[in-house]
Amino acid sequence: MRVAVLGAGVVGVSTAWFLARMGHQVVVLERACGAARETSFANGGQLSVSQSEPWAGPRAPWQVLRWLWRDDAPLLFRPRMDAAQWRWIAGFLRECLPGRSLENMRQMVALGLYSRDAMRQLRDETGIAYRRLSRGILSLHYDAGQLRHAERSAERLRRLGIDKRLLSPEQALALEPALATALPSLAGASWCPDDASGDVHLFTCGLAAAAAGLGVEFRYNTRINALETAGGEVSAVSVTGPDGAYQRVTADAYVLALGSHSPLLAAPLGLRLPVYPAKGYSATVPVKSLAAAPMVSVTDDAHKLVFSRLGDELRIAGTAELSGYSSSLDPARCQALIRRGRALFPDACDWEAARFWSGLRPATPGNVPLIGESRVGRLYLNTGHGTLGWTEGAGSGRALAEIISGGRPQLDFSFCGR
Repeated sequence: MRVAVLGAGVVGVSTAWFLARMGHQVVVLERACGAARETSFANGGQLSVSQSEPWAGPRAPWQVLRWLWRDDAPLLFRPRMDAAQWRWIAGFLRECLPGRSLENMRQMVALGLYSRDAMRQLRDETGIAYRRLSRGILSLHYDAGQLRHAERSAERLRRLGIDKRLLSPEQALALEPALATALPSLAGASWCPDDASGDVHLFTCGLAAAAAGLGVEFRYNTRINALETAGGEVSAVSVTGPDGAYQRVTADAYVLALGSHSPLLAAPLGLRLPVYPAKGYSATVPVKSLAAAPMVSVTDDAHKLVFSRLGDELRIAGTAELSGYSSSLDPARCQALIRRGRALFPDACDWEAARFWSGLRPATPGNVPLIGESRVGRLYLNTGHGTLGWTEGAGSGRALAEIISGGRPQLDFSFCGR
């Protein structure tokens, strides 16, 4: 079967690789000059199945209201005359109901564990180097309320098969000595030893090269204009090539893996995908003191930030801004990353040399991605992974490749069209 994959982020490239391994002829269409140039370029670096807790939960509406007027808030909602934004917010509030939140967590964990296994397969078969560190993820908690919430969350995750442990401040320091400055402010921590970190850009570029070695054709600098239909199914993709000329790309199946831009391409076909861009920020900072910079990936729960060591650099990332498709950098939010980095690891980095970035993470209201067949013939979805595209990308790609090949992925997940 010939399959056209739209998008060369970690999700699209993973899908292409697994499709090729299953014997399909694959072409990947991407507007950028290479793989992983947009949302998969400079994220927080965490492979974090233990972070499979949806944003939408019983406490979320009150947190959002408390942050509403803060420019540096972890979750920032900027109202717009945008029906898609308000539909997404309404869906988010529905997903905050306790039963929905727990079901969403269950599905996210199932996909995350499946993806962890898929990543292991990819590493074994390709040998891709991507600055991987397998030291777990350490989450910091600053008061008794945060610690109680972390304990409840850890218990729910343990019931779903995730090893997440509560630690004292002293145990957290023993695990990561770079937290010495933060120690007096800690009430405790939680740690998942099975999580990891790594550079998603390096991984995706390496996987694209491996996929090309399997015969996958990558067409970069190719703008996707529209999906053409005939008889109720997709018949071609209209693209503009690097030379500026319009072309039609035909296939037997089409995979929509364009992240936040997926709803824009699906809407003319009558598909209203519940995906909206949640802009995240990152700072990449040179490490100047090896001893003062963390080697364990750290999550600062109260500030919704993550810290990952990527070789001789420290990546700080987080926040979510619901403000449409703008990728512009807000200086206040950039400086919030550096301010928190200095507070936790003051002597670790050359803070004046930070490189800032923003990416539009494709979020569904419940943080469960859309994977599987759409209502339009020959069109498949692989989008809506939110902050967990790196964590869930390999498994999402393998699962969709199995579906396209006529199989049934071995995980309990609500795939589209099933």
